[in-house]
Amino acid sequence: MAAAKENYRVELRAAARQLGDRCLYSAAKWAAELLVGIEPDATPSQSAAMDTPSSSGAAPGGRLLHLHRSGGSSFRRRMRPGGGAASEAGTPLGGVSYVSTPIPDDDAFDAGADKYLLAKTYFDCREYRRAAHVLRSQVGRKAVFLRCYALYMAGEKRKEEETIELEGSLGKSNVVNQELVALERELSTHRRTGAIDSFGLYLYGIVLRDKGCEGLARTVLVESVNSYPWNWCAWLEIHSLCTSSDILNNLNLKNHWMKDFFIASAHLELKMHEEALKRYERLMGVFRCSDYIQAQIATVQYSMRDLDEADMIFEELLRTDPFRVDSMDIYSNLLYAKESLTALSFLAHRVFLTDKYRPESCCIIANYYSLKGQHEKSVLYFQRALKLNRKYLSAWTLMGHEFVELKNTPAAIDAYRRAVDINPRDYRAWYGLGQIYEMMGMPFYALYYFRKSSHLQPNDARLWIAMAQCYESDPLQMIEEAIKCYERAANTNDTEGIALHQLAKLHSMLGQAEEAAFYYKKDLERMEVEERQGQNFVEALLFLAKHCKSMGRFEEAEHYCTRLLDYTGPEKETAKSILQGLKRAQSGFPPMDIDHFAL
Repeated sequence: MAAAKENYRVELRAAARQLGDRCLYSAAKWAAELLVGIEPDATPSQSAAMDTPSSSGAAPGGRLLHLHRSGGSSFRRRMRPGGGAASEAGTPLGGVSYVSTPIPDDDAFDAGADKYLLAKTYFDCREYRRAAHVLRSQVGRKAVFLRCYALYMAGEKRKEEETIELEGSLGKSNVVNQELVALERELSTHRRTGAIDSFGLYLYGIVLRDKGCEGLARTVLVESVNSYPWNWCAWLEIHSLCTSSDILNNLNLKNHWMKDFFIASAHLELKMHEEALKRYERLMGVFRCSDYIQAQIATVQYSMRDLDEADMIFEELLRTDPFRVDSMDIYSNLLYAKESLTALSFLAHRVFLTDKYRPESCCIIANYYSLKGQHEKSVLYFQRALKLNRKYLSAWTLMGHEFVELKNTPAAIDAYRRAVDINPRDYRAWYGLGQIYEMMGMPFYALYYFRKSSHLQPNDARLWIAMAQCYESDPLQMIEEAIKCYERAANTNDTEGIALHQLAKLHSMLGQAEEAAFYYKKDLERMEVEERQGQNFVEALLFLAKHCKSMGRFEEAEHYCTRLLDYTGPEKETAKSILQGLKRAQSGFPPMDIDHFAL
C-alpha cells in the first residue's frame, strides 16, 4: 500500500513539473492537486491509534471527519479506514493490475534551451506569434510542440477578436482558426515519421477536433494518453468526444490508474451516476484527501437529486478550502434548488471577493439574483460569464431560464440553442426548448424536445411529467400516451406525487375504475406518509369511498367517508349521503341515488 502511494507521488510530482513546463497549466494544476490529495502514510502512533476500537470510525488526519455531522451518514461509513475502500488502497479498483508507464525525459538541456525559455516567457505573456518565431528553427520535440501550440493559440486569439468585431462578444460567428490547416499538415507529417511526442499528439487531436474529424481525433488522443497518461487535458478532450457509452467502451486505452479517473468522469457526463459514484468511492482509498474527488462525488449526489448529502460535502470543501471557485457553480445550483437564499448569498459574496472575474463567480452571483427574483440582474451576470467564456454551457442554459421568466421568448430560444450547440447532451437545454414551444402553443415541437431531454435523462420524473402534460393538452388529447409517460414518472422517484394523481384522474376519465382506485390509493398512502393534505387528498378519499361502495366493500367505503367528515365543503355533504346510503344498504332498504345529493 505504501509503495503504491509512493509510486503515485513520484509520477504526479514529475507530471506537474513537466505539464507546467509545457504551458499546460490546467493539467499541471490538476496533477498537483491530486498529488497533495494522496493520503499521508500513517506514522506508527497513528497506526496504533487506528487499531484501537475508539478510533475505528475516525478518518486519517481528520480530513473527512467533518464531511457529515450525522453519525449515520452513508458517506462517512464508506470512508472508514479498514473498510472496503481503504483495503484496496494499493489498487484503486480492487484486484486490477495497472500497466507501468515510464516518465519520459525531455530533450537534453542544450543550446536550444535558452531559446525555449525565451519562447515560454513570450507564451506566458500571451505573445504567441513571438514565441513561435523564436522557435522557428528548433527541431526538438519539446520546441516543436511549444511552437505549434503557440501558433494554435495565436489563431484562437485572432478568431476571438474577429468574432467580437463581426458579431459582438456573444454573437454567433463562422470565423475559424486560420492556423488549423497548416498545423494539421505539419503535425500529421510528424506523426507519420514518428517525430512527435505525446504532447504533440494531444495538440494534433485538438486540431482534428476543431476541424470536425472526431473519429481520428479520438484515435490520436488515445495514442497521446497511452504514451503519457498524466495529461488530464488530453483525457478531457477524449471525454468531450465520447457522446455514448458504446464509444467509451470501444476506446483502446491502456490500463493505467489515470484511466479510472477518466472512466468515472465519463460515467458522470453520460448520466451513469451509480457507476461513477462507485469508481470515485474506490479512488478515495488512495486519494483520500483529494478535493477534486470529493467535489465529483458531491456533483454525482446532486445529479442523483440527493441534495442534502451533496450539500454537506460542498460545505466541507469550502471549510477546508475557503478560496475555492472550482465546482462552486454546481454548489450554487444546489442551493438554488433548495431555495437556501442565505447560504447562496454567503457563497456569492465569498467568490466575489476571491475572484469576481471568473465565469463560475459570475454564474453564482447570477443564481443569487435569480433566487431573489431580480431576473434582469441575473441575465446581466450570466452575460458577463459568457463574455469570459463563450462555451460556458451552464451559463447559456440558465440564462435561457431567466429569459423565460422575463417572457423574452426569442432570447430564451437562442440561449437554449447555443447550449445544445456546445453540448448536445445537455438535457436541461432540450427541456427548456420544450417548455418554450409548449407555451407558444406548438405541442408537436414541444414533444420533440421533451423526448430529447427524457432520452438523455431517463431517471428524471419532471421530464416525463412535462411530456405527459403535452400529450394531455387540448390540441393533442393523446391520453394513452400521457398515461405511459406518467407511469414512467411514477417509477422514477416522482417526489411531488404529480404522476400518481394524474394517473388516477386519467384512468377515471377513461372509465377504468379499478386502475383509478389503485392509483388513488397509492397517492393517498404517499400523502399520509408525507403528512400532506389538500384538495388531492380529499379527491382521493371521495373517489375511493364511491368506488368501494359500488364494489360492495362497505366497511372500506365507511372508513373513507368517515375521514371526509373532517373536511368542509361539498365533499363532506357527499360523504354524509354515502354513509346514509350504506346504512340503508346494510339494513336491507334499497340505496338512494347518491349522485342526487352530490353538489
